[in-house]
Amino acid sequence: MRIAVFSILLALPLFAASQPEKPRVKFTTNLGTFTLELEPKAAPKTVSNFLNYVRKGFYKGTTFHRVIPTFMIQGGGFTADLKKKAGDQPVVNEAKMAMEAGLHNTRGTVAMARTNDPHSASSQFFINVKDNSMSLDPKPNDWGYCVFGQVVEGMETVDKIKAVPTHNVQMSDVPVTPVIISDAQEIQGAGEKKAPAKTSAKKKK
Repeated sequence: MRIAVFSILLALPLFAASQPEKPRVKFTTNLGTFTLELEPKAAPKTVSNFLNYVRKGFYKGTTFHRVIPTFMIQGGGFTADLKKKAGDQPVVNEAKMAMEAGLHNTRGTVAMARTNDPHSASSQFFINVKDNSMSLDPKPNDWGYCVFGQVVEGMETVDKIKAVPTHNVQMSDVPVTPVIISDAQEIQGAGEKKAPAKTSAKKKK
């Protein structure tokens, strides 16, 4: 019986290792870093779209051009001098599917920004700095805004960004001093691969 239990315990880490890790993206700004963990099962097309921009370096040199401390911080579409970058084709709005999977526009979540057209999201995203689920989640007659991940590290950086002074120049709620994204890199997920690998090696011996 002890041998059987020991074998089961050894198998558990191997099962955990087989589970796909959620992609993570680390953003570096002039106010610090933060890391997003994405939810490809809840919003597959949205996550794929976002990672495409990350992988081709689109976000480097862009800014958080709209900051509302009681609402959200928005970026990913303008340079520091407020020149708009041309994005790819819009992605379909997956907000309803994401909400059914348990994702809501609550503090620390990241969602796609868009125009009044529900299927107009391209490169711009926003991070909720408070619970905005009542106003931004889908409703029977409203597509809502698609949540596709959350901040898992560096929420203090997000809070620094939300606190910057803003003014109205070309657009509303623009930071007086630009908050620039200097880098956005896809990184390893939850980091549970190395330990199970060692356990597996011991089992073979």
